[in-house]
Amino acid sequence: MAIKRRSKVDPSFSMSSMTDIVFLLLIFFLVTSTLVNPNALKLLLPKSTNQISSKALVSISIRHYLQSNTFSYHINGKNTPVQLSDIEKIVQEELMESEEPTISLHVDRTVPMEQVVNIMNIAKRNQYRIILATAPE
Repeated sequence: MAIKRRSKVDPSFSMSSMTDIVFLLLIFFLVTSTLVNPNALKLLLPKSTNQISSKALVSISIRHYLQSNTFSYHINGKNTPVQLSDIEKIVQEELMESEEPTISLHVDRTVPMEQVVNIMNIAKRNQYRIILATAPE
């Protein structure tokens, strides 16, 4: 009595589901890589070997335009400049419910210290921690 199987096992492997997963991972990494750098402004930061592990909640960037000797202030890497008089109100709204309010200050090398002190005074008045961002050496 020879009993034969009617169905044969197909040893082939379908790669279509594997390519779907690869494309989904590719899209995920492309989207997340654009979110990694919150400071979209090109600034020449001073160099330092010290690193702080604290995570800033608000980022303030100061740009210096040498031709006209003017300054622009940007909050959280946005391209739209903010007036110096409006910064305190915007930062207060951003840090209203945070336990350890921290500001990261990104300043171009050519910005005079007076502009940096203006932002530091805002942080001191509101008892915020402030971190001066630097480029690694």
